[in-house]
Amino acid sequence: MTQTIPVELPYADGDFYAFEALLSDKERDRLHEVRDWLDANVRPIAVECWNRAEFPHGLVPRLAELDVVSPIRRQGHSNLLAGLLHAEFTRADASIATFMGVHDGLFTGSLELLASHEQQEEWLPDVYSLRKIGAFGLTEPLGGSDVAGGTRTTARREGSNWVLNGAKRWIGNATFSDWIVVFARDVDDDQVKAFLVDTSLEGYSATKIENKISLRTVQNADVTLENVVVPHEFKLAHGNSFRDTNRVLKVTRLSVAWQAVGLQMAAFDVARRYAVERMQFGRPIASFQLVQDQLVTMLGNMVSSLGLMVRLSQLEEAGRARDEQSALAKAYTTARMRESVALGRGILGGNGIVTDYGMAKVFADAEAVFSYEGTHEINTLVTGRAITGISAIV
Repeated sequence: MTQTIPVELPYADGDFYAFEALLSDKERDRLHEVRDWLDANVRPIAVECWNRAEFPHGLVPRLAELDVVSPIRRQGHSNLLAGLLHAEFTRADASIATFMGVHDGLFTGSLELLASHEQQEEWLPDVYSLRKIGAFGLTEPLGGSDVAGGTRTTARREGSNWVLNGAKRWIGNATFSDWIVVFARDVDDDQVKAFLVDTSLEGYSATKIENKISLRTVQNADVTLENVVVPHEFKLAHGNSFRDTNRVLKVTRLSVAWQAVGLQMAAFDVARRYAVERMQFGRPIASFQLVQDQLVTMLGNMVSSLGLMVRLSQLEEAGRARDEQSALAKAYTTARMRESVALGRGILGGNGIVTDYGMAKVFADAEAVFSYEGTHEINTLVTGRAITGISAIV
């Protein structure tokens, strides 16, 4: 017979090297406020929403009250706090963190970086308050890593309008979003341009992608655009080439690396508590040397990933961060994440393959984070090009 015993754990916040001490007192208080809110509002519903593959729409008004959209540009917080907040969201539930990453990072980031001042004044108040939910339409059914030179969705200027045709895939939030930023290739100059599309427009449709094994709460969709007419004033003024698009991706790639940190935190939280509470052979399994070795490996992965991200946040704050540094961060942290969630799942044994204990969900969600915002392989090649001067990408 096995049993569990409750235990109070040291280093309860997982901050083994006191990285939070780098924040100001005000920012540290804000981090703890958001962490407590997530513990009260997201953790209790996360597994059940994931099991049903349903998005908790009732959570959106409470997220609006929490006021977490655009912590850097709008609220003036540091890059470090913004990253730690995203990690905490992921620690509580990677799906809700991805919802925020799509709406705040990709969609809001596109408007903040690529829209004109006049467009921002008109659109951003509703976006910041979550009165309007956004999506980000870049990836296509036949275009992922090669989308920079292979965007198949087209835009044709017709008088004072643009007509969009094509398809997008894996578009988070798109089944219920009010707006979506669509990237389409201008048939006249062959450049990728950005458009804000109202999802109620004729010719726009979004169909939920079913049967996912990862981030099941996220409502990914196949989007179809059939002669969708977009007024010229809804073309993002500074979204005129894929180089402009990449300005958004550079920032959001950092967010995904922070998600990898958050998932490592989540895996460590579950595995450590399970190890000290689970009794086998009359002892907690944490008393066995092999289990302690696995936990320490998970901790080392998490701490090294967090240290990398702290430094990269400092470089970003100083305006010195480079694309290849973001690429290495995404590749490295997601690789460490993949190892850690596998170790954590193993510590739970058979209980690690059912969502009741939390680890199975963390394990599965890590697979999506490993792949999106540039696969591990592509980010490795971007970094390799930077250190050799030779591109291995055809």
